[in-house]
Amino acid sequence: MRKTLLCFLLLAFCASLNCFAAGGERKAPKSSEEKYDIYLLIGQSNMAGRGAMLLPEDTARVMKGVWLLNAEGKPEPARNPLNRYSSVRKSMKMQQICPGTAFGEKVAKKTGRKILLVVNALGGSSIRAWAKDAPLVAYKGSIALGEKQLYAEAIRRTKEALAYGELKAILWHQGEADARNPEAYKARLSALVENLRKDLNAPDVPFIAGEIAHWRSTASGFNGMIQTISTFVPNSDWVSSEGAGMLKGKSDPHFSRDGQLLIGERYADKVLKMCYPDKKRSKRK
Repeated sequence: MRKTLLCFLLLAFCASLNCFAAGGERKAPKSSEEKYDIYLLIGQSNMAGRGAMLLPEDTARVMKGVWLLNAEGKPEPARNPLNRYSSVRKSMKMQQICPGTAFGEKVAKKTGRKILLVVNALGGSSIRAWAKDAPLVAYKGSIALGEKQLYAEAIRRTKEALAYGELKAILWHQGEADARNPEAYKARLSALVENLRKDLNAPDVPFIAGEIAHWRSTASGFNGMIQTISTFVPNSDWVSSEGAGMLKGKSDPHFSRDGQLLIGERYADKVLKMCYPDKKRSKRK
């Protein structure tokens, strides 16, 4: 009788442990096949996405092979707008198509990997506001106004995602707010990348930056500097905005829906080259 009671209690205890595990905050993937390839997407409005969602599929369709880190720090099937869970974004109605849409789907399709996007951009933000020692967000309209810091939030949310896989690259699209002083930008960008890599314990993670709109009067000098990023940021590259269409006109710095998708594919091409070299070699054989 005593042995029967002890067995019963032991089984009940084990069952309670299983229930606790099942109801916990997160469960790390058990195998490499279950793990996600993680990408951090940060910057200002073009990374947040201002390309108008014109088609029903733009909002209704779930992206094949792509997940999005949600507000609870968990992956969910991705759909537009991808900046919806940004902890620093502006109003929800401003979040539209961003480069992450075409980027995530192309990388998932070409690699067969599960892609997890951490999108945490803020429209209008300068590179100074992204510094590790920058003050709290001061941009009116941001949900983080006076309460959170851009850099700290990017680190926090990426660390949440790391419970599910490995950080493969950081995608950066920012510069409209700083385009008049490209030389000063270089030092700030270099420091930002160094700090991100250190605080994410990813010293060699690829960093890819995008050009601002070619029709802007300040684009030539700024984009010329971005094209030299590999000379001042190790293991980095850049994507062109050439041919990416306007959202409204020359007075507006934002790319159209198709322009955003084009730039997203260009980010994907660079990531495929930098992060999956074996995949490319196997396809050439």
